[in-house]
Amino acid sequence: MQGGRPSQNEERRRSSYGVQGNGAVQDGPEGFDFGSRRRSTQLQHQIMQQQKPFRSMHSNTTIDKLPDKTLLHILGFLEHKEICRLAQVNRKWRQLAYDNRLWSSVSLRPEYGGLVAAPPPDTAVHLIASRFGAQLKCIELPIELITAQVFHELANKCPNLVHLVLDFSNAMQLHDFNDLNAFPSKLRTLNICLSDVIFMEGFMRKIYNFINSVECLQLIGTYEKVSEEEEEVHETVQITKLKSHVPNLRVINFFGVKFLDDNHIEAISSNCVHLECLCIKFCTKYTGTSLKTLLQRCRKLSCLLMEQTGIKSEHFQDAEWEKSRVSELDITSCEITSAALIDVLGRIKNLKWFCAGHVDGFDNQVLDSIMQSGLAKSLVAIDLQSCDNLTEEYLFKFLEAHGNQLLGLNLAGIPWLVETFWTQSVPFLRKIKILIMGTGKIVTITRVSSKIHVDQIIDCVAVNCPQIERLEIRWDPETLRFSDKSSKFIDTLRVKASKLRSLTLSDGEYFELVKSNFERAHRRAIVRTTVNCSTTILPLLPYFKDLRFN
Repeated sequence: MQGGRPSQNEERRRSSYGVQGNGAVQDGPEGFDFGSRRRSTQLQHQIMQQQKPFRSMHSNTTIDKLPDKTLLHILGFLEHKEICRLAQVNRKWRQLAYDNRLWSSVSLRPEYGGLVAAPPPDTAVHLIASRFGAQLKCIELPIELITAQVFHELANKCPNLVHLVLDFSNAMQLHDFNDLNAFPSKLRTLNICLSDVIFMEGFMRKIYNFINSVECLQLIGTYEKVSEEEEEVHETVQITKLKSHVPNLRVINFFGVKFLDDNHIEAISSNCVHLECLCIKFCTKYTGTSLKTLLQRCRKLSCLLMEQTGIKSEHFQDAEWEKSRVSELDITSCEITSAALIDVLGRIKNLKWFCAGHVDGFDNQVLDSIMQSGLAKSLVAIDLQSCDNLTEEYLFKFLEAHGNQLLGLNLAGIPWLVETFWTQSVPFLRKIKILIMGTGKIVTITRVSSKIHVDQIIDCVAVNCPQIERLEIRWDPETLRFSDKSSKFIDTLRVKASKLRSLTLSDGEYFELVKSNFERAHRRAIVRTTVNCSTTILPLLPYFKDLRFN
């Protein structure tokens, strides 16, 4: 204060409190006196307002207040076993759980993920009418429910049924079908799981007139039940008669049918001019004598899967591959020579998907011929599992030239492909979606390191493969080596590989570490063990969704 007058700072300080230079109290901006009790009351009111808890506009919203359409969409992601549990909550949840829009695809086979126990036939008939109805598009039936009464109800109450699975695999005898005069007539897919002891011709004669609309026929055999002793194999379904009643077939899957031979394939080719995909995996009696005829008659055939068949090299070469449209080929575990492979692969024009695992004839010369002929430029998926005659040098050369176009790669079972190979090769696999590596057993070869440093591989995949969806590392726990910093590399994979849906590892300490890491991030179904899961490049097949193997 100078000369009895307040300084400028003092003036500003007083003004901020509503005090004039002469000491009088001025009115506030809202017309009240700051010096009165009114000021104190309003300040207290403001403080009380600030102390009240914040209430969101959605604070009273519960899941019960969501629209039924939204709730049905959420429930559509659950299995039917879980939906049945929700029906026990209250009346509203029961009404939602029994909405027939949630029951468009139903499996009544408990051993394959269906309901816990198949209902009795009378109950099944009631469910078809009351719960499934016109919304039902796909149903899987065990032997207990394969009855004339159930078929009548499906034909009358489910006009949109297009996929039907009939499981006879555990049957000891069939039901009586003398009264069967109705059967679903708009089927697009018919899947029949065969039995070794049941002859089905009587049943098939009853349904022949109803299945001419079928486009995808699948007969699942019992190759897994084959004993070491040679047993007499019976033709439980007469394929030569069946083929004349299904003229519109696009996809045929004879998976593990023990009695199937070249005569059956020749008969099929004579009546299936629209055939696009043929799967005869594990049909060991097939030798390939009808292969030439098949490719001549079925000009639309583009997918041919012949894993573990008895095809001979000479029959494999005799076929006119250069005139065919085959772009997906599987010859896994077939005894085909190197000369035959070089000859055939040099004549196929546009091979995109190729499996030759466990084929001793697939060696460096074959791989080099693929690169020299230009066939490798069209490949998007290749499986060379356990091809021990391939060297690290040729495989690296192949991946360096064509790895940037691959979506699927399986080089598991080749023991000398260790972390050095993979850390150098993975950067070429920028578009890879399915990758399989490693060996399931410890291999004592001088060229093989005793330990595999998995951290380097995981980090390399995370950095270079943003599109990866399925990854399998098959080295056993005794071979894998990891460190205290492994969690950091796993975090990197989990964050950067956001599209990862399956990570399969050998059961052990590293598996538990990876599993717990993903579970903490609420991604519980990602990490799996090789005991109950096996990764293949089959999902990259254009016809994968049409094929079934159980």
